[in-house]
Amino acid sequence: MLKYAAQGFMLGIAYLAPIGMQNLYVINTAISKDRLRSYQVAFITSFFDISLALACFYGMGALMDRSHILKSIILLVGSLAVVYIGIGLVKSKPETNNKVDVNKTLMQVTATCFAVTWLNPQALIDGSLLLGGFKASLIPEASRMFILGVCLASLLWFTGLTIVASTFKNNFNDKTIRRINVVSGSIVIYYGLKLGYSFIKLYA
Repeated sequence: MLKYAAQGFMLGIAYLAPIGMQNLYVINTAISKDRLRSYQVAFITSFFDISLALACFYGMGALMDRSHILKSIILLVGSLAVVYIGIGLVKSKPETNNKVDVNKTLMQVTATCFAVTWLNPQALIDGSLLLGGFKASLIPEASRMFILGVCLASLLWFTGLTIVASTFKNNFNDKTIRRINVVSGSIVIYYGLKLGYSFIKLYA
């Protein structure tokens, strides 16, 4: 069962690694604020990210468990959407000069982390298709280990990103992030193809 936890961990890292608003906020805080505030932001961001992952995994996954037709639709649409996301990451040209406001109180930080995660329609859709699709493709014991790996990836990613960003403040450039996105996009495409294979197996 550990292999399912490892798969969940790898998918979690690949899904989080591309530089979006969550990562920009964590990076910019780590670069410009003290360690205490940086770790506060990392843990708050991770908390909301994990809560969204669980909601997508068990919410959409539970719906699909009750409907074979919905399960088929989500696996097919999810496969296409995830591959499309992966291709977009591989082709993307990120810029590190995007700035986000890190001069906030802790309550404002919490509200911002919540908004970036839970009020982001793209995150809700992508998470539901990706994680809900995998919930439908795994047996119950494997699914528990898989989502555990995803949650662990979130906690370690944002904590590790804070440590790296605060230690190597001058090494985050467009070229580095471009490489991260290419690797992450390739992994996401692989998992999208796995969802497609699960769809084919339903009718094989």
